[in-house]
Amino acid sequence: MNENIFGKEGWTPERIGSLKGKTYVITGANAGAGFEATKVFLNKGAEVVMLNRSVEKSEVAIRDLKQQFGENAKVSFIKMDLAELSSVRKAAEKVNKTVPYIDALICNAAIAQVAKQQLTSAGFESQLGINHYGHFLLLNLLFDKVEQTGKRIVIVGSNGYKMGLKTVQFDDMNFDKKYNPMNSYCHSKLAQMVIAYELQYRIKEAKSDVEVYVCHPGASRTSLAKDEANLTTRIIFAIMSLTPMAQSAEKGSWPEVMCATENNLKQQAYYGPTKRMDMVGPIDQCQLEPHVLDREVAQKLWELSEKKTDCKWRI
Repeated sequence: MNENIFGKEGWTPERIGSLKGKTYVITGANAGAGFEATKVFLNKGAEVVMLNRSVEKSEVAIRDLKQQFGENAKVSFIKMDLAELSSVRKAAEKVNKTVPYIDALICNAAIAQVAKQQLTSAGFESQLGINHYGHFLLLNLLFDKVEQTGKRIVIVGSNGYKMGLKTVQFDDMNFDKKYNPMNSYCHSKLAQMVIAYELQYRIKEAKSDVEVYVCHPGASRTSLAKDEANLTTRIIFAIMSLTPMAQSAEKGSWPEVMCATENNLKQQAYYGPTKRMDMVGPIDQCQLEPHVLDREVAQKLWELSEKKTDCKWRI
């Protein structure tokens, strides 16, 4: 049983003081939990730099945010498509040149339940390419900036890591043999979380002081599984969103906001909603399954990811 850190009501944004002068960089922040997290940061006086794929949606999001928080609200976006490694490199270069200080880098963007197998231009199964490989490269390219400034990374995982195959399928990373929307999504989020915990180990071994926190949004009413999913999956999610098994996108954003702002959190931990199979409820520490901490798997995945994204970590 995990220790209840924040009491019966769990963590809420009321714990945050002024964030004036702080800057948060968030992937996938023009909708869903990322957009709601941006609202919390702006409301507390921080600056947000969004890394988003869609120029049009980003402009609409910024217009909406400035209507809510005033024209002086410090929110901007840099175009980045996690499916395209060249786009990730270009965006990271711009962040390194134009964002002097990153208080926390939040890897929030994701796609889910893609109905039929799709491949990125680099040949990755799309969910693995965006959720894992794209973020892996971004972390590599921005790590020095994070280490020199705010020293905090937040990985938004998923309870999907406990479902599906529960291991990294090295012999068929793209699910060429038997593609399944749910299994491939769970595989991508497991890969992302395996790397997050491996990064914690490597940082500690290198005697660096960067902190890496892992969280999940629970079952939130966002567009995550709506855009790419098949009809059956969309119907299931639509029905579930009307039940107590789902919560608002706003509450779904709280775990990543907490991990970006709260002090004295544990690193080899997993934060998010803690009720109804960790789908909704108070935000606190959740049970972490041991298979996500397998270093043999992690080191193999790390080496493969460096090769696939053509990057080399110094840590």
